[in-house]
Amino acid sequence: MTGPGNAASPLSPPASTLRHAELRAADAVGALLVLWGFKRQMGRVWTVLSMTLADLRAWGAVRTVSVPGERRERYEAEVQVWRMVLRVLGSRERGALDEAVRAFEGALEEARASMVDADPEVRAAARFRAERLARLVSHTRGAVGLLRVLTEAISGRRRG
Repeated sequence: MTGPGNAASPLSPPASTLRHAELRAADAVGALLVLWGFKRQMGRVWTVLSMTLADLRAWGAVRTVSVPGERRERYEAEVQVWRMVLRVLGSRERGALDEAVRAFEGALEEARASMVDADPEVRAAARFRAERLARLVSHTRGAVGLLRVLTEAISGRRRG
């Protein structure tokens, strides 16, 4: 899975080593700006903002806005928290639930395949596990549906 919030995503929280590297760079830029007569915090903020702007845009917390007659990029912060909440619910959690359903379905197939084993104890155990896994698949699919209904209801109420 490569959606927001997991290790393969730029939206995931940075690992401690990466966070340390970002702060080290921010401190270095801050030191340079002090040398040039600016405040250290200005350099630190500029560096951290430069490194996290893509993440903020991906979350929808910041968006690019165009101003007629200007070529510069301008940014605007999202002030409706529900929009960001919907993005998280609709992508990260949905992706995690979809991945779980696939894993449970794979396990269910394997359990069902064991139901034809020659050993009656293995067959009984496989039947028991298959029944439990089938319920787990069903409940997880229900959670996916509930999440969809919830996000659509919130989204519809927000527009209405």
